[in-house]
Amino acid sequence: MTFELFIFYLLTAVATVSGLMMITIKNPVKAALWLILAFIATAGVWIMAQAEFLGLVLILVYVGALMVLFLFVVMMLDVNISVLKEGFTQYLPLGVMASIAIFSMMYLVVGPEHFGIDVTGEPVSNSENYNNTKSIAIPLYTTHAYAFVLAAVLLLLGIVAAISLTLRRRPTTEVLYQNIDKQVKTLATDRFRLVKMASVVEKAIPSKKEDEK
Repeated sequence: MTFELFIFYLLTAVATVSGLMMITIKNPVKAALWLILAFIATAGVWIMAQAEFLGLVLILVYVGALMVLFLFVVMMLDVNISVLKEGFTQYLPLGVMASIAIFSMMYLVVGPEHFGIDVTGEPVSNSENYNNTKSIAIPLYTTHAYAFVLAAVLLLLGIVAAISLTLRRRPTTEVLYQNIDKQVKTLATDRFRLVKMASVVEKAIPSKKEDEK
């Protein structure tokens, strides 16, 4: 066994164990940490498969941004584990069938023939001038351009829907809104007013010594 093959098996074992721990552990914060470890191990496998761009994007986007957001959300929410576990055995067969269907579709879509691997399982070696980012960008923006645009539109719709669901308008009596046009057209007489008042003469308060005399 070569050292490269040993590292590959080590990373795949770490990714598999981390994924299993993520879906079986009870604490949601620890589950998110196990998912981060699974992402890092998967990124290592992708880098070994000469997919450096995907590996770096997985670490920067998912580990560095999304998982940090997930950790903040999970730590701020009061998750009731007993409620989540209700009906687990009832829907277990349906979940197993859905998992088998998803793995079957993933194998058909992202099988070995789509990653430059021949029937014997040996990866095709690339030249020194091979650019992984360019090999992904050219088919993404040419062959799969419509699918890329459609995915971007769906993500935009999801963001707009999430913002609209969390946006709750309150009456103007409770919230003060800023009117820029009204502020610009405001004159000094609208903000400042002179009030004439009669002068008041305060009487001197006698001290204690004067009272004693």
